[in-house]
Amino acid sequence: MFDFLKNHPFSVEAFFESSLVLTFAVPKEQLQPLIPECLELDTFQDQWAFVAAAMVQTKDLRPKGFPKLMGNDFFLIGYRVFVRYRSNTGKKLRGLYILKSETDKKKMEVMGNLFTHYNYSTTDIKQTEKGNVKEIQSIKSKFKVSISKKEENIPLPPNSPFADWKEARRFAGPLPFTFTYNKETREVLIIEGVRQNWTPAPVQILNYNFGFLDTLKLENPVLANAFIINNIPYYWKKGKIESWKQKEENFRAS
Repeated sequence: MFDFLKNHPFSVEAFFESSLVLTFAVPKEQLQPLIPECLELDTFQDQWAFVAAAMVQTKDLRPKGFPKLMGNDFFLIGYRVFVRYRSNTGKKLRGLYILKSETDKKKMEVMGNLFTHYNYSTTDIKQTEKGNVKEIQSIKSKFKVSISKKEENIPLPPNSPFADWKEARRFAGPLPFTFTYNKETREVLIIEGVRQNWTPAPVQILNYNFGFLDTLKLENPVLANAFIINNIPYYWKKGKIESWKQKEENFRAS
C-alpha cells in the first residue's frame, strides 16, 4: 500500500565528513548477470566492468530544508556496479546500481528501507588510527580496510587496468545518478546526487577484504583505484520514475 514511499519521495541532504571508495575491475561478463535489463555496464576498453565498495561518514542527514538539529550522523557502506542508462529523452546517464547497503545504526536501516530500495542492514563499524595507518573494519560484515595516510606520490594499485590517476578518476564514485529497477512494473527509479567542490584524492590501500564481495563469486577482481574526499555538502534529489516497458514498446514500433 505504501510502496511509493520507497521511491525516494523527497530530497535528502547531508554533510560528507569523508567518503572512501575502492573500485574493483572485473571482466564485464562476470558483472552482467548482476544488473537489470534496463541498464548496461559502464566499461573500460570494452573489457573491464567495475564494482565499488564505498564507505561514507555522514553528518546531519535529513530531509532537505529541515534544520540540522533534526539530522542524524551515520556511517554508510554501499556496494555498487558502475552502469549507464539511456533516459526517455535519449540522454545517456552514468551512474550506479546498488547491490547492498549497510549502516552502523538501526535507525538508518529502518528509515533507509522505508524510503529507498537500497536493502539496508545494520552492522558494527570500528575506525582506528595508528601512526600513518587508518583502519575501518566490521566483524559482522567481515570486512577490513587499511589505508595509508600518505598524501603524496601515491602509486596506482598493482595490476590496475588504468594507465594513470587521470584515467582512473573517470571511475571514481559516487557518480551523479543511482538507478533502481522494479521488475514487476518495469519502471526505473532515477535519483540524482548534487555535490560541490568534488575533487577526489587518490589514496593508498595497504590491505583489504570485503565479505560481501566474496559472496559474489567474482574471479580475481583487481583493485583498480581508491579515492577519498572530505568535508563535502551533498544532497539527493527526489526520485524520478521512467517506464522501461513503454520505452521498449516505442523502440519496437520505431
